[in-house]
Amino acid sequence: MQTYKAPLRDMRFVLHELHDSTELAKLAGLREVSAELMDSILDEAAKVAEQVLLPTNAPGDEIGCVLENGVVRTPNGFREAYDTFRQGGWTALAADPKYGGQGLPESLNKLIEEMICSANLAFSLYPGLTHGAYQAIASHASDELKNTYLPKLVDGTWSGTMCLTEAHCGTDLGLLRTRAEPRPDGSYKVGGTKIFISAGEHDLTENIIHLVLARLPDAPAGSRGISLFLVPKFLPAADGRAGARNGVICTALEHKMGIKGSATCQLTFEDATGWLVGTPNKGLATMFTMMNSERLSVGIQGLGAAETSYQSAVAYARDRIQGRALGGAKAPDQAADPIIVHPDIRRMLLTIRGYTEGCRALGGWVARELDELQRSDDPKARQRAEDFTALMTPVVKALFTDLGFEATNIAMQVYGGHGYIRDNGMEQLVRDARISMIYEGTNGIQALDLVGRKLPQGAGRMLRTFFHPVNDFIETHSGHPQLGDMVKGFAKAFGALQLATAQIATTGATDPEEAGAAAADYLRLFGLVALGFMWLRSAVIAVEKLRGPGTDAAFYKAKLITARFYVERILPQVGGLLAAIKSGKGAMMAMQEAAF
Repeated sequence: MQTYKAPLRDMRFVLHELHDSTELAKLAGLREVSAELMDSILDEAAKVAEQVLLPTNAPGDEIGCVLENGVVRTPNGFREAYDTFRQGGWTALAADPKYGGQGLPESLNKLIEEMICSANLAFSLYPGLTHGAYQAIASHASDELKNTYLPKLVDGTWSGTMCLTEAHCGTDLGLLRTRAEPRPDGSYKVGGTKIFISAGEHDLTENIIHLVLARLPDAPAGSRGISLFLVPKFLPAADGRAGARNGVICTALEHKMGIKGSATCQLTFEDATGWLVGTPNKGLATMFTMMNSERLSVGIQGLGAAETSYQSAVAYARDRIQGRALGGAKAPDQAADPIIVHPDIRRMLLTIRGYTEGCRALGGWVARELDELQRSDDPKARQRAEDFTALMTPVVKALFTDLGFEATNIAMQVYGGHGYIRDNGMEQLVRDARISMIYEGTNGIQALDLVGRKLPQGAGRMLRTFFHPVNDFIETHSGHPQLGDMVKGFAKAFGALQLATAQIATTGATDPEEAGAAAADYLRLFGLVALGFMWLRSAVIAVEKLRGPGTDAAFYKAKLITARFYVERILPQVGGLLAAIKSGKGAMMAMQEAAF
């Protein structure tokens, strides 16, 4: 049995205390968005996640999606859950009111995304991809396309996908073969086959809007010759409803390791009608609006899986009795003590908690800067926010999903053999979490993006958006009477990040393989330091709250304990990562290919 209750207290801590939600009211369109309003929305989202989505999670994994005569049937309960979700307005939460959206901040939206992913990761892909498609169309399409498609995507009666991958090319989209030929009426004839298309065909919505990368007849070779097209499953009729069937066919469903309630499709486009989105031959840059949105959302998937794994493992550790506490019996009236008394069980639970609450805090920071980027009237603030979110996107995507998968595996270990069988739901969480490290660019690709693009850009301009606040924090709090030792430990880790950055800047400038060899270790080092920064900031708040009047002492004490555990038991990993980075590419690249 999977256990999940939305962690509302910690979400409110991140939203209001750590990242000061009162500042949101200074941004355009958010002046009426109060803490009380956001809290009430979180409460309602929790009910949907816990009461509607969670009950469909395990059955959805058992049943999976089924392809019948070109039509995909989602698992029992998914359609009813989606109708409840759509009718509740959850698809419209962060969309522009111009198209029927509620115009609420990403700071709030990302927390609700987490709840959805925690309750049912497979279900989350349907509305998640739709929101990404909405953002790409809103940012780059013509007004005619926006007015036709965005209201339907926002209200959830239509859904969206991204169609990139083909059988012969994965990340290297310059090799794609799908073609688009112009027609006299301004539309295009699209032909080709795409694979691994999440939510590519299903029975939840009246129409599915595909964003398809394809080549025009005169396109240059490689990634510079890719354009983006909007291709609906059904062509809109004169009244705006879904009309005649377009030339889009689902030819197969992938048989997957996990997320079986999400339809992962092979799609064939046969003389399908589509419309250009953005500029010809600039489709990859246009699609990056959706891809970057999805990369952040995929990071949230890792966080969601970690949270459910943590709660489930804690519930099991409290109930499962086995052995006696090393310091003497804790439950002498029982045959054995609950396993939560054992140091190793606590190590595992605190590790997951350190990952989960740290990622939630860091994700909240990135979401807060997204609000600044989208809504601030200060050009300098927007530029800083753009730099920061660009820098942190690969970190969020890769780190959160790496740690999310680690968390599910650690939680399974807490269960022992009972985690390996299907009855308790842990093995599903492990299987579901694994894909998030792969899609939207594997985590190795994210690491290359960080060291190859983000670090050198503007002579390190992006890095300053992270390094400067961290350095200021250390200078301000190094003498903190209660946290000074933790700040000093964190400062050493930050120093390791600075040394690793300098190492990559020096060696990578003359030898790209050196940067590539260091990339994965560097991203993890960067991410662990970023989580450490969030934990130290949280600890400072907790100390201040415990000095003052009021309740919730248990919450803040737990923050302090977990922060200390993170700094003392997890953050020291950065020393080994720095040593690995300094070792260079030698051992990695020395082996001849034939010897592998």
